Amino acid sequence: MGMSVYFIFALPALLLALYAQWRVTSTYRQYMQVPNPSGMTGAQAAQFLLRSTGLTLQIEGVAGQLTDHYDPRNNVLRLSPGVAQSNSVGAVAVVAHELGHALQDEESYTPLRLRSGMVPVVNFTSWLGPIIFLVGMIFQSEQLATVGVFFIAGAVVFSLLTLPVELNASRRAMQLLQQSGILTDETSLRGARRMLSAAALTYVAALAQAISTMLYYVFLLGGNRRRRN
Repeated sequence: MGMSVYFIFALPALLLALYAQWRVTSTYRQYMQVPNPSGMTGAQAAQFLLRSTGLTLQIEGVAGQLTDHYDPRNNVLRLSPGVAQSNSVGAVAVVAHELGHALQDEESYTPLRLRSGMVPVVNFTSWLGPIIFLVGMIFQSEQLATVGVFFIAGAVVFSLLTLPVELNASRRAMQLLQQSGILTDETSLRGARRMLSAAALTYVAALAQAISTMLYYVFLLGGNRRRRN
């Protein structure tokens, strides 16, 4: 019964996550094949945008695909080989998005600060919450099980904060690409928007998964309460 109920909660979110991953991968592959009007590679676009924004970052390489990221702790922009060496629409869209995060950090963007502050807490509560919940259920302690649910709910709050951070970074990315002249025609701009929209869907899917997991534990807690009554 427990596993069947779990799949009822988890399946829609899982399907959304699979679709989001497929869309990101397919859109990435498509627009990594479309040259951008400026002819700049991802690495060149990063240097150009850093000069235009006045940001001071180190640019380093990172292995893998879709592993590009901004590291606020070390003030580093890390680019995968495929992005750094490609002169595609997809490459400059990825670079601009990560620089959008750097601009957020520079401006102390509130949702980014809140999310960053939650990282160590969520890393701790995400694995501890289910353990506390299970112990509470075993020993018939509703209070302890409820604490476990609250810990699990931390992932929902984290995902909720992540959405505005990522959407804002994408909005900043489009402004950077347009104002800098790296992307000038509507075709390339549409491609960049599609890339960034596909990436945003993965965070929507992560939020759906976090909510479905929390609801599953809430359902178990409610069922246990009904049985006791």
